[in-house]
Amino acid sequence: GNDNSEALPESIPSAPGTLPHFMEEPDDAYIIKSNPIVLRCKAMPAMQIFFKCNGEWVHQNEHVSEESMDETTGLKVREVFINVTRQQVEDFHGPEDYWCQCVAWSHLGTSKSRKASVRIAYLRKNFEQDPQGKEVPIEGMIVLHCRPPEGVPAAEVEWLKNEEPIDSNLDENIDTRADHNLIIRQARLSDSGNYTCMAANIVAKRRSMSATVVVYVNGGWSSWTEWSNCNARCGRGWQKRSRTCTNPAPLNGGAFCEGMSVQKITCTSLCPVDGNWETWSEWSVCSPECEHLRVRECIAPPPRNGGKYCEGLSQESENCTEGLCIQDKKPLHEIKSQNIETASDIALYSGLGAAVIAVAVLVVGVTLYRRSQSEYGVDVIDSSALTGGFQTFNFKTVRQGNSLLLNSSMQPDLTVSRTYSGPICLQDPMDKELMTESSLFNPLSDIKVKVQSSFMVSLGVTERAEYHGKAHSGTFPHGNNRAFGTIQARNKATYIQNLTSISTRSELKTIAVFGHLGGRLVVPNTGVSLLIPHGAIPEESSWEVYLAITQKESSLQPEGTDVLLGPEVTCGPSDLSVSTPFALTIPHCAEVNSEHWNIHLKKRTQQGKWEEVMSVEEETTSCYCLLDPYACHILLNSFGTYALIGEPISDCAVRQLKVAVFGCLSCNSLDYNLRVYCMDNTPCAFQEVVSDERLQGGQLLEEPKLLHFRGNTFSLQISVLDIPPFLWRIKPFTACQEVPFSRVWCSSQKPLHCAFSLERYTPATTQLSCKICVRQVKGHEQILQIQTSILENERETITFFAHDDSNFPAQMGPKAFKIPYSIRQRICATFDTPNAKGKDWQMLAQKNSINRNLSYFATQSSPSAVILDLWEARHQHDGDLDSLACALEEIGRTHSTISDITETEIEEPDFNYSRQNGL
Repeated sequence: GNDNSEALPESIPSAPGTLPHFMEEPDDAYIIKSNPIVLRCKAMPAMQIFFKCNGEWVHQNEHVSEESMDETTGLKVREVFINVTRQQVEDFHGPEDYWCQCVAWSHLGTSKSRKASVRIAYLRKNFEQDPQGKEVPIEGMIVLHCRPPEGVPAAEVEWLKNEEPIDSNLDENIDTRADHNLIIRQARLSDSGNYTCMAANIVAKRRSMSATVVVYVNGGWSSWTEWSNCNARCGRGWQKRSRTCTNPAPLNGGAFCEGMSVQKITCTSLCPVDGNWETWSEWSVCSPECEHLRVRECIAPPPRNGGKYCEGLSQESENCTEGLCIQDKKPLHEIKSQNIETASDIALYSGLGAAVIAVAVLVVGVTLYRRSQSEYGVDVIDSSALTGGFQTFNFKTVRQGNSLLLNSSMQPDLTVSRTYSGPICLQDPMDKELMTESSLFNPLSDIKVKVQSSFMVSLGVTERAEYHGKAHSGTFPHGNNRAFGTIQARNKATYIQNLTSISTRSELKTIAVFGHLGGRLVVPNTGVSLLIPHGAIPEESSWEVYLAITQKESSLQPEGTDVLLGPEVTCGPSDLSVSTPFALTIPHCAEVNSEHWNIHLKKRTQQGKWEEVMSVEEETTSCYCLLDPYACHILLNSFGTYALIGEPISDCAVRQLKVAVFGCLSCNSLDYNLRVYCMDNTPCAFQEVVSDERLQGGQLLEEPKLLHFRGNTFSLQISVLDIPPFLWRIKPFTACQEVPFSRVWCSSQKPLHCAFSLERYTPATTQLSCKICVRQVKGHEQILQIQTSILENERETITFFAHDDSNFPAQMGPKAFKIPYSIRQRICATFDTPNAKGKDWQMLAQKNSINRNLSYFATQSSPSAVILDLWEARHQHDGDLDSLACALEEIGRTHSTISDITETEIEEPDFNYSRQNGL
């Protein structure tokens, strides 16, 4: 500015005219973050306008000038703009704030505008004084102090009660105007709650610590009741009256009433006199009905003072002719004997009829039972299939015309109607015939395998099934590579998680050598996988590729309420370059909703810092993220370390937690430990917990449940309920534990762990039954029913089929892909070619629920191939070719692509692998 000062004199020689008049002067301004501000100045008449900041002229090149003519006066109007940056303000070190003013020239002279100050806006993080919780009596005064953080401009304060804004204009009892303090003149019960001070300016918002206000009520006596009756029926006794502490009742810790709740006084009652009969009267005259009567009264003495009334009849009657009285021309004794004989005949015939009906029902029941037993269409030839182990058994028909004869057009749907008592594996040559002679994409027909016991296997039509439930094709084992596991439980549903196959912590890394044919890497039982497409690695070259999960504390520390949604995953080597994108699958624990979450993908640099790659909702051509309910599938071109970060953008953001309960005996044989874990709903988080529990001898007691934990700042409560009172006990005040919101929400990858210690009264108690309640305050709740034996040899087990990928941590070549390579080539050739309706690969993406960021696929040499790679990553466990076939059929390209698939196109190795995966 000094170099230009001589060119801009303070004034010029006066001349006839008018001094400049400022139509707009620069206003005070604040610089927010790194955004420059614009100062403007407008004057009339003006030949020139220049800004002067802090006493120095602003260079002419930094001015933007606009000139116009005022229509009414014909005078020249000039408007000038300059930008002021944050760096300029920070570099100024004067006794006052950074300021600027403009100077305007006319023929008559110069005019100066007002000085406009420019300041950097900010707001500190910490409050100078947080509000403190209080307990006040009803109608007492509440004063909550709040001193907001230092800021420029000064922060405005708003009060929240239970996360809802307080409007003092709507409630005369509340005043928030006094120096940012909250004053409640007369406390009411409704004023109890959590109060938060919110400070905000143009830069940011800050929340204070919440202050809990409890308005309590001291108890007051009700009116006395009426005196009760004297408690003694005869002689001296007492009577009482009572009152209750309900006027009002003590609330929120208020004091109980002082004084007696019951008063007694003495009383005297007259003794009761029981009544007694007088003597019978004389018999009356004989009536036409041949009877006479006599009576007596209870008057000797009569009952008094509550005495008992006389017992017995007050009137008697009897025949007065000794049976000689005539009625309907017959003696009375003859009439009575005929009635007796008639009643005897009816009873005899009724008994005979009931016996005949019972025999008929028994015969019909036996006939139906024998007929039902003879309707089974097959029997077991090789019974060794039920003796344990993976052996082959065959079926043969025993009745002609049975509708269950297998043929090449009927494919089996395996439905299990009873829990297996041992491992069974079906290996029938018919399976191969069914696969090869029918269409690859046809759905399975309804054939049911029903295991009734360990001695009989029968094949029945689904109409006769005791239980109709179509099991997924992947739930029944094929081949010798399927593992079985058990879970300790009592009459519970099958739990799909094989704890025995979970690897230890030191094994969370998979390494394999891949070449031009590509393949798949899986970290067993963690949900983390890597798919390298066919042709991604150049021909005649091979690389040792690894996939690992970081098990120590993650170096990525989310800021504020941001959440690490899944494991930190590393794939390499970093110097491997691929010609087509590879697919990395990372599980996450967010309930997917773009209105509540903003999810980012971050990558660690070689210097150890984390940089953002993209937002999941972002449109970019560098990479692609597809967010499924429980996993994120990412298409990338470079290897490295990646992680998913969730930024909640509303209080309704949900972090899904898996709740699991483990138990084990402690060193003291009478004690039993319950450990409740709340972990991210990802397979790797659960694997870490199970690995720790195995080292401690813990046993999973109940199938884990899913808890929807909202980002609404409310805490988590874990409690033990319904403990048998005379068999078990728990220390007082330890049956319920509360965990602060921040401990649950910001716990990164470490699972939350609460322990409860129960004690048996005697060693004879071997069964434990209780409930574990896990709930978020004002949120979701889950109750786990615990029913177990604490002795290892008495625990009941249920068998289950587990999805276990530990047998195939690395797959190379065609076996790694669900879609045969020949079919894949035909699909790509068909859909990569544009037609009159547009690019067909866009239809293929739409039918596979890929509707976002299609520009990414447009930049690929074969968009269809990348779409199919994404399909392979999403369906690595189910291999649902039916859904892909339906998508192709809807587009109208099925016939030209897959109608001519023959048995020779599916090689034997591929077929075996398909069977192992339930295809």
